[in-house]
Amino acid sequence: MNTFSWFRKIALAEGVSFLVLLLIAMPLKYFAQMPKAVTVVGMLHGILFVLFIILAFEVKGSYQKSFGWFMKSFIASLLPFGTFIMDKQWKAEERLGKE
Repeated sequence: MNTFSWFRKIALAEGVSFLVLLLIAMPLKYFAQMPKAVTVVGMLHGILFVLFIILAFEVKGSYQKSFGWFMKSFIASLLPFGTFIMDKQWKAEERLGKE
């Protein structure tokens, strides 16, 4: 499996973990007094976010992407649904990189 493929998989996992953190863990913490949900999901999301940034940097170098591409990817990771929206573009870029 190549770097871009790993990047896309981690990006989707990071996006899911972000939504779980925002839509499930945070309400559990504040409305059901279950702070452990944020602790567990937050840690997982943090690890996935760091992996996402590392792999985005690796893809930038390996596929000669611009700094703008890296920043666009970074911003997508900060927005809910951002990585899902960007995945279509990343899939096309990955396909072009294999040709």
